[in-house]
Amino acid sequence: MITFPNAKINIGLNIVEKRADGYHNLETIFYPIPVKDALEFVPASSDGKTTFNQSGIKIEGDAESNLIMKALRLLEKDFSIPQLDIYLEKAIPFGAGLGGGSSDAAFMLKMLNKEFNLKLSNSKLESYASKLGADCPFFIENKPVFASGIGNVFEPIEFSLKDMQIVLIKPDIHVSTPLAYSMVTPKPADYPVKEWIKRPIDEWKGKIVNDFEISVFPKFPEIERIKNSLYEKGALYASMSGSGSSVFGIFENVSEDILRSYSEHYTFLGTLE
Repeated sequence: MITFPNAKINIGLNIVEKRADGYHNLETIFYPIPVKDALEFVPASSDGKTTFNQSGIKIEGDAESNLIMKALRLLEKDFSIPQLDIYLEKAIPFGAGLGGGSSDAAFMLKMLNKEFNLKLSNSKLESYASKLGADCPFFIENKPVFASGIGNVFEPIEFSLKDMQIVLIKPDIHVSTPLAYSMVTPKPADYPVKEWIKRPIDEWKGKIVNDFEISVFPKFPEIERIKNSLYEKGALYASMSGSGSSVFGIFENVSEDILRSYSEHYTFLGTLE
């Protein structure tokens, strides 16, 4: 069985409060985008042991530390699941604010549920996913949501970018999420993203903001230059996603010249309609 876990972007990301447990409450819009990994499993080969096989962007660490394997082990505690050979073709980059690992885990849960007729509701799948990561449950429904709490409380929203084009760029920069958090001063948003998302996209600039840019841009000015260049090339709105380092621009139309100018200098992930 094969599936294609997709990435997400953050539209706005406000760090509104530091919690007593050391985590931060935030407000953001999670929006799914069709940058995808490929995930497959088949019955285990003759030796009968589950294997994890990975290609594409290299993943460091042992197999059992991967969220896909953690998702499998989580369900194995409650269900009888046969041994599998698992294959992942990794295309969603790390350290990009795109949720690729969380998506892989959530899609693994959904695929196991379907293939082995576990009869788990989406609500129950989200409960399992929440044990793997704060944003992991988002990829169960995989629809735009307003996210709050630590990024684990979801409210469905009526919102679509289907008539727009999105240019997504990932420079060769890795941003440390703990470092990004350490330099942010939590405060309520001046322009709450939940309300401003209802306005025309060309009104978002300077209002729907990613608070991580305050801490990330001074340390990695190249990311800020990418964002500014997207506006220079006609983006209605541009922002870093999550804690970075990917940057996206929303356009009405994207010319081949624009795409070519980025693909020559950065890891360019495509135009998404």
